[in-house]
Amino acid sequence: MALECTLLVETEPSVAFTCDNATAIAKGAILKIADPATVSIAGTDNDAVIGIAAEEKIASDGKTKIAVYLRGIFKGTIGAGGCTAGDALICDASTGDDNEMATADVNSEHIIGIALETGADLETIKFLLQPLTVNLA
Repeated sequence: MALECTLLVETEPSVAFTCDNATAIAKGAILKIADPATVSIAGTDNDAVIGIAAEEKIASDGKTKIAVYLRGIFKGTIGAGGCTAGDALICDASTGDDNEMATADVNSEHIIGIALETGADLETIKFLLQPLTVNLA
């Protein structure tokens, strides 16, 4: 994988979530949540992001648990259009690369967090990981 997020400030400890044994997950990957409390790599713009992988998960290593950061201050890559400090951020995986983020628009339901700096396309910025899902229906 590429563009993994890097932890700068741990505001709370990681939490164990279930993951698929056959799946590889890089440390710093943006993760989505599915039922029952199972995480996998976020792969589309509208994924329900839950957090960031706190450790590497090797495919088929027998492990079905992974530590996940639910909050913290991270460095991550902003995608096309850039962002301004204070913008809400979403996953930009389907139009950009895995682990890339974009500025949320008015119809965004799944927020990763808040930009703490202004950044241009493919620039690394500081952001506050603070996942939030809002039902716009």
